[in-house]
Amino acid sequence: EVQLVESGGGLVQPGGSLRLSCEASGFTLSVATMNWSRRAPGKGLEWISTLDSSGNTYYTNSVKGRFTVSRDNAKNTLYLQLNSLKSEDTAMYYCGLGASRGQGTQVTVSS
Repeated sequence: EVQLVESGGGLVQPGGSLRLSCEASGFTLSVATMNWSRRAPGKGLEWISTLDSSGNTYYTNSVKGRFTVSRDNAKNTLYLQLNSLKSEDTAMYYCGLGASRGQGTQVTVSS
């Protein structure tokens, strides 16, 4: 059974950083194509990043140069490093494998 558990969210000031983690179980992360998405208050789900099984990374334009996706195969864990955070990055962040998503972790950017 695929299980994804996100963590690492919190309250951060504009310009700050966070690292989100996604612990995966039930499959091998290193051969999977994984996604990060987010849902801001009152908005729909937005794709923000993909890390494919070859190690290629993809980002939506609004986070390019600020967010970095990576994985630790030994820990079967996916990460999303968030830098230079803005108020518009406030959202619930989810990692995903196909149609499966975790419960999410809340990121709030506010002074």
